[in-house]
Amino acid sequence: MHSARDRIEYEPWLEELEQIADRLELSTEARSCAVDLFLTDVPEDDRSKRAVLAASIYAGSLVAGEGRTQGDVADAADVSRLSIQSRWKDLLETAGLEPPRW
Repeated sequence: MHSARDRIEYEPWLEELEQIADRLELSTEARSCAVDLFLTDVPEDDRSKRAVLAASIYAGSLVAGEGRTQGDVADAADVSRLSIQSRWKDLLETAGLEPPRW
């Protein structure tokens, strides 16, 4: 669980997450998981936040059983697919989840 302070501090990023999730037609469960993953490991550098946000959305969609492709999430979030590929497993591990081994 994350504090209200975190949610307020990162509100613009969470609004962006919701917009991307809308484009991908993700469920409430996938969005909630993506928010938790993002808030668990928000980078200090603003340039990295968008990539971590996209990776969080991708991983959240997997956890919720709605697996969107890295390419679809990258397009919706306006990042490279490589940005997602290089981050999503670490996000899951940081959150205490085991990434799939495919």
